[in-house]
Amino acid sequence: MLQHLLETGLRQTMNRLVKPALHPKVPVSVQRTLVRHAYRSSVPPGDCRFQAGTLAGTPVIRSSFGQATRGAVLYLHGGGYIIGSATTHKGITGHLSKTSGCMVVTPDYRLAPEHPFPAALDDAEAAWLALIDEGFAPGQIAIAGDSAGGGLTIALALRLRDRGKPLPTSLTVFSPWVDLTQEALYSPECEPVLQPRWTAKAAKLYAGQESLRNPLISPIFGDLEGLPPILIQVGSQEILLNDAERLASAAAKAGVKTHLEVFNSLWHVFQVHSGQLDRATAAVQAAGEHIREHLAG
Repeated sequence: MLQHLLETGLRQTMNRLVKPALHPKVPVSVQRTLVRHAYRSSVPPGDCRFQAGTLAGTPVIRSSFGQATRGAVLYLHGGGYIIGSATTHKGITGHLSKTSGCMVVTPDYRLAPEHPFPAALDDAEAAWLALIDEGFAPGQIAIAGDSAGGGLTIALALRLRDRGKPLPTSLTVFSPWVDLTQEALYSPECEPVLQPRWTAKAAKLYAGQESLRNPLISPIFGDLEGLPPILIQVGSQEILLNDAERLASAAAKAGVKTHLEVFNSLWHVFQVHSGQLDRATAAVQAAGEHIREHLAG
C-alpha cells in the first residue's frame, strides 16, 4: 500500500512539476535550472563517494560505493541532448555504482543548441578512449545511459565498432531515445514526464544540419550487428516505449544478446527514484547484475 501511494505521489510530482518545465516555449537555460532543482529528489545511497575531475578535457563525476573494484561504467546522462548533467544524475549513478560494484564515470558532454551533433558523441568517444588510456581493459568497462544518453550509448557503440575500436563488455539503457524522427512514438493513456513537442524541438536542436535519420543520431536506423549484450528497461507510461521495443527487436534480429524489461505503470527513467521506489531499486539492481555478468573475470 505504501509503495502504491509513493508511486502515485511521484507520478503526480512528475506530471505537475517536471512535465510543464519540459515545454518547447520554456527557454533551454530555464529548463536546465528547473531540472537541476527537480533532480535533487533523486538521492544516492549513503556512503557513496563522488569525485569531480576531467577526462579527455571534459568535466566528469566519478561515483563509487565501497571498493568499486570490478571495473568502470561510462554513464551518459539523459536530457534530450539539451539539459541534464553529471551532477543531476548523481542519484542514479550512485545506485548503479552500488549494484554493479564499479566506478561510474559520468561526463558532462557538450549540449545543444550551443554544441549540436556530433559534439556529444565526440565527447563520449573521447571519454571511452581515455578510460582505456587510464588502464582499464575494454573487458572491464561497460557503457550505460538514460533517455538521450541511452541513444548516445548505442550510437557510441556503433561508432566504436565502425572505427575498429575496442567495444565495451555490455550496454545498459534506461528509456532509450533511439528515433529522433518521432515517426513511431507511443501514445500512452498517461505520460507523466515527456511532451512530444519538447522532444521534437530537442531533436532539431541536437541534429542541427544533419538528418534525423542518421544512425549516429537515431540508432534505430543503424545496423546493430556485432554490438555487446544490451539490457533495455522502459516504463509503460512513456512515449518512448516503442523506441525501446523497436531497439530490442532490431538488436535481436541482428544477433545481439538482448533483454527487454517493461515496467507496467511506470514512467520515463523511473530509475532516478531508486532507493525510494521499490521497483526502481529492483530495476537498478537488475542493471547492476547485467553489468557484472559481462565484465571480464
